[in-house]
Amino acid sequence: MLIIQKFGGSSLDGPERLRCAAETVKAARMAGHSCVVVVSAVGDSTDHMAELALEIDPGHSKREWDALLSSGEQQSAALMAMMLGSMGVDAISFTGWQSGIYTNSIHADADVEQTLPWRVSAALRQNKTPVVTGFQGLDIKGDVTTLGRGGSDTTAVALAAALGADRCRIYSDVAGVYTADPRLIKDARHIPLMDMGDMLTLAHSGSQLLHAKSVALAMAEDVELELYSSFGEEQMSVVRRLEDEERPDYAGVTRDKERCQLTIVGKACTVQTLRDISALLKDEGIEVMGGRAGEGFAWVKLMPQQLDFALGLVHSKYFL
Repeated sequence: MLIIQKFGGSSLDGPERLRCAAETVKAARMAGHSCVVVVSAVGDSTDHMAELALEIDPGHSKREWDALLSSGEQQSAALMAMMLGSMGVDAISFTGWQSGIYTNSIHADADVEQTLPWRVSAALRQNKTPVVTGFQGLDIKGDVTTLGRGGSDTTAVALAAALGADRCRIYSDVAGVYTADPRLIKDARHIPLMDMGDMLTLAHSGSQLLHAKSVALAMAEDVELELYSSFGEEQMSVVRRLEDEERPDYAGVTRDKERCQLTIVGKACTVQTLRDISALLKDEGIEVMGGRAGEGFAWVKLMPQQLDFALGLVHSKYFL
């Protein structure tokens, strides 16, 4: 069985976490599986590089921005390959372009246009474990591009589709899908099975669990996603297409700080849901400055300082 294993930056932050992630890869190899590992930049290193770039040149070239920000993943890939090697797993690191990830030329937010992972396939045939830098690719001019924040998820899905992988597993600091971000809502409930369409709407609405482009690509390529914690928790979630009768009325609620929006997602969402949420928030003294309901979602626009409190209120009404 061929497994794609993607590890986020928090899963690689420091030698112990890096070793824990490598142990997960080794366990899959010991079970007889072939693995392709996709890695993000370590911890907050991308944020630190972005801050430095803005300090040096606020009007920076987007081409140079991508050249800089893509370097974090290269460090992670080399370190992961070294860690695996120290544990007896024959591993080799590849950049996005060495892995055949080709994109358009929209720097800082590129889309994957073609994936030709010849070198990755060759490494697998040699019984090696390829470690691929996420978040990056190459455009038609030969310039490095990046896929937008969270783009390593998209790299994993693109490789899963191109290689015909049996599993595409995303490891993060959260053990799968919840009705709300469990780091914000302590009572958030774990969801073992999530509809791909609902997940895409949540991703577009501010959920940081999965990169929206990765979910859209997974839908287009029919790639099922498995979401695990990097820190040993046994529970996980599967994200795939579900029939309507399998979907819950309400799948989750999230907030988007940039757009000051709170969004609830699920097949039961209607204009009445929007009215009910607006009334609930107004009763608590929260000003609702607009909203909209559509097929499978309803959102309201709020003051930024009231978003987190409103998130708790709406979650309590619909998920507890």
